[in-house]
Amino acid sequence: MKTMASARNRRRMGAFLAGLGLGICLSGAAAAQATLDRIKQRGQLICGTSQGVAGFSLPDAAGEWRGFDTDLCRALTAAIFNDQNKAKYISLASKDRLTVLQSGEIDVLSRTTTWTLGRDTGFGLNFTAINYFDGQGFLVRKSANVKEVKALNGASICVAQGTTTELNLADYFRTHGMKYEVIAFSGLDETIQAYEAGRCDAYTTDLSQLAANRLKLKAPGDHELLTEVISKEPLGPWVRQGDDGWFDIVRWTVHALLNAEELGVTQANVEEMLKSPNPEIRRLLGQEGKFGESLGLTNDWVVRIVKAVGNYGESFDRHLGAKSPLNLPRGPNRLWTQGGLQYAPPIR
Repeated sequence: MKTMASARNRRRMGAFLAGLGLGICLSGAAAAQATLDRIKQRGQLICGTSQGVAGFSLPDAAGEWRGFDTDLCRALTAAIFNDQNKAKYISLASKDRLTVLQSGEIDVLSRTTTWTLGRDTGFGLNFTAINYFDGQGFLVRKSANVKEVKALNGASICVAQGTTTELNLADYFRTHGMKYEVIAFSGLDETIQAYEAGRCDAYTTDLSQLAANRLKLKAPGDHELLTEVISKEPLGPWVRQGDDGWFDIVRWTVHALLNAEELGVTQANVEEMLKSPNPEIRRLLGQEGKFGESLGLTNDWVVRIVKAVGNYGESFDRHLGAKSPLNLPRGPNRLWTQGGLQYAPPIR
């Protein structure tokens, strides 16, 4: 009861200061920690996930959610509870995902959701960090002999409702003076089934999802991805506005995974790395400074994360890359030191 009361008092103080226009911001463990407090009291993180996208979030044979996106939730529960299995996963359709986060039914949305200005300012939500650089593409039947998007002029195209995909599709065809018929569905499975049944000539969404969803088709080899990319789709986890402490925890969990890869800290060597003289590694792993405590966590929070899910590259390879059925190239998701776009701020 005392913890709940203190959380309410912090929220009231934050609202009071904001109302005065003082621009005062509490930081670290002293910041508004309402979400973290609720998670600890509940003993469980509630994570919003997909309706099933191979590589990103999909129940395995035992019914356990696995994937690149769900690894983020496992990393969070490892940091908070030192137990990667303290997450409950809520499967959400594209059209419902933002409103469910808004309502407080989930603590974090980790579900292939693009960062846009409209979403960042119009829903009372905050995007935390890019964990996957993607782009929109098209899946077509090989028998149609379509080799470029412009050849889809006049085509019917399947798309899921409540996605940036719909607007990107409209923008591209309008810009190029092309006509098309949109066939929209509320759920992922309905969209894929409609495409396979021949109700549309092409299926469009993010390239990573197209690669994953092609595996669901009866004859995946009869379909191909066009090489063109028509949009920017920066993906990553989302939280509600108004709790900077929780925002920081989610954002820095993504950064910690990237920094671990860059510094060569892996699931296999993390214990040995605790002895490293490298100051960057020592700060990352909580051997110097109190950076975990500044987030309201323990100073070994990154050690817990890496033990649970590995570093960014290990998670990528396991679910999306060379060690997965998708075998997607890292591409722009390579580290900046390897010619990619993934770049995490330092822990110092």
